[in-house]
Amino acid sequence: MKKIFIPIVSLALLFTSCNEEYLDPTKPSQNMVLSTRDGIIGASNGLQQLWTIDRISPVYNTVTGNGFTTLELRLLNAGNVDEGELSIGGEVLSTKNTVVNNLWSQCLIINSESQKILDNVNVLTSETERASVLVHASIFKALALSTLVQYFQNVPLRTEKNAAFNTRTEVLNAAIAYLKATEPSLDKATGFAGLVNTINYKNTVYALLARMYMMTGDNDNALKYAGLVDLNVKSVFGFDVISNNPIAFISITTNNVFQPVNLTLGLPASLTPNASDERLNFYIKPGSNPTVATGFFDTNTKAIPVYLPGEMMLLKAEAYARKDNVPQAIIELNKVLTKTTATDAYGIGANLPPYAGAVTKDAVLEQIYRNRCIEMYMSSLKLEDSRRFNRTGAGLTGAERNRNWYPYPDSERNNNTNTPADPAI
Repeated sequence: MKKIFIPIVSLALLFTSCNEEYLDPTKPSQNMVLSTRDGIIGASNGLQQLWTIDRISPVYNTVTGNGFTTLELRLLNAGNVDEGELSIGGEVLSTKNTVVNNLWSQCLIINSESQKILDNVNVLTSETERASVLVHASIFKALALSTLVQYFQNVPLRTEKNAAFNTRTEVLNAAIAYLKATEPSLDKATGFAGLVNTINYKNTVYALLARMYMMTGDNDNALKYAGLVDLNVKSVFGFDVISNNPIAFISITTNNVFQPVNLTLGLPASLTPNASDERLNFYIKPGSNPTVATGFFDTNTKAIPVYLPGEMMLLKAEAYARKDNVPQAIIELNKVLTKTTATDAYGIGANLPPYAGAVTKDAVLEQIYRNRCIEMYMSSLKLEDSRRFNRTGAGLTGAERNRNWYPYPDSERNNNTNTPADPAI
């Protein structure tokens, strides 16, 4: 069955505070689209398209923004002015920056569009179809909300005129609540012909819950949900010759915008990868100088994982360490250090000896951070990690990031009087 894609984004959603609706009399209204089976399935497919495709997508703008902000990437072409601002960071990063604006607006749009699907999911009479669309839309809503709070200090949960801004904790709790609400439906959410089928719903919900609980500091639930993920099952954003991998298509295969900074992966000297770490050859083309990315970005049709098995292992290690169970944290850390390419679902293996450093909470947490940066290189999660692990912030000697938070786009401030003051850096 041919998949139907219906992005149901109206002009009004480009700005949170704008609540007017612009209608094309030649096209069906959103209410009409969402009142039919084909319409709601097409709109659901549209969520993944909005999330992944082209330069405006959160996939492009999170990998790009995060990569420059945390020193993972080097700029190739100064003509890419917005990426250039991100590479410098600090006060140079303007409120007009296109990467920042697209990250903000697209995540808000996806948050709003996914809610419309959730509000109309009962149009579907098949239990499997209803459960699958419910989980699908909830995943993208949770991704949109949890992504925004990785880059902005406060975020509006609602799309309305002069929307109020919510705290980071409120936004993360909302994202978690949407994922938790899917749990009774997970066994029935097996997908169906016509709905994009590259995401494994049950494992993705568990993985995202583990990630978000760790972001809130809930170690027990992070452990619980990371332990529920089947590490042998892949869950990816898929691409093809028409809908390209945006990082590969825009930057890596064209060698136009950015490439990996070098074999340090942007880490300070004390944490740079061991030269024998086989993950370097996964993410960096062997022998390339200057370095060229491979991994999930070396062809235009390469899929990008929603999460990695190594992330779940390292979340468990981190949770144990923060709970002061350092021996168990080392056991989990060693699963990543000794993992081989043959035993990882995506072929990511360090193949290193077990941890032999100090058996202290701080030392083990530092190695967990180091391995998150290597194992999950260019995953767009490093800025969040850098703050959570208390790495040296922007503006300080030895800074490991050039911004702590992003400024709010002019598109928001000019349309919403509730927009908070921008962070200094």
